[in-house]
Amino acid sequence: LAYLLIAAGPLLRVVEAQSFSLASADGLTMVGKAKASSADYKGRKALLMTSEKDEEAGYAIVNGTSFQDGTIEIDLTGEPGPGANGAARGFVGVAFRSTPDAKKLELFYLRPTTGRAEDQERRNHSAQYDSAPDYPWFRLRKETPGKYESYADLVPGEWTKVKITVSGDKARLYVHGADQPTLVVNDLKLGLSKGAIALFAGPGTVAHFSNLKVTR
Repeated sequence: LAYLLIAAGPLLRVVEAQSFSLASADGLTMVGKAKASSADYKGRKALLMTSEKDEEAGYAIVNGTSFQDGTIEIDLTGEPGPGANGAARGFVGVAFRSTPDAKKLELFYLRPTTGRAEDQERRNHSAQYDSAPDYPWFRLRKETPGKYESYADLVPGEWTKVKITVSGDKARLYVHGADQPTLVVNDLKLGLSKGAIALFAGPGTVAHFSNLKVTR
């Protein structure tokens, strides 16, 4: 038995899991223009994040999440807030490997109002990968059209299950519990970095988050 344990040692890995109910803003550090508070939303306790119209995006850094590789699971909603401009899409998502000031990070986010648009090209922009500071969505779309965004069936304001898997410079975004990823990224722009997990709400967005689970 001792021999088997020694031989298997390099193959054994301790799995660490953290769960966050996100029923309040406790344990979060706000960065940017978004505000966060507790809310009751569609049958559950949740975190409400709002980002004012025409302002920069906001992030809620989840304290104590030092993340490099693993899995992130969360339920979220997003929709344009009152008075949001015509470009608002209800931008909502999750960042990972973030610095404390959210200046450098990897990000997957959704545009819920595009999920059932009548225009197919707009539908194709439903899910997005973004990397700060050097690879915002508009640069990626210009230089490599269609590579870092994809379609997902989304409804503004409805709970959406999201899972992100990260390994080295590769990441996968899963939506609605699907077995196959909605978006595949094989060249994360920050390389093999490590950092915090953060909740993201874009300009003009009303977002809700609950049931965050991090496994690494």
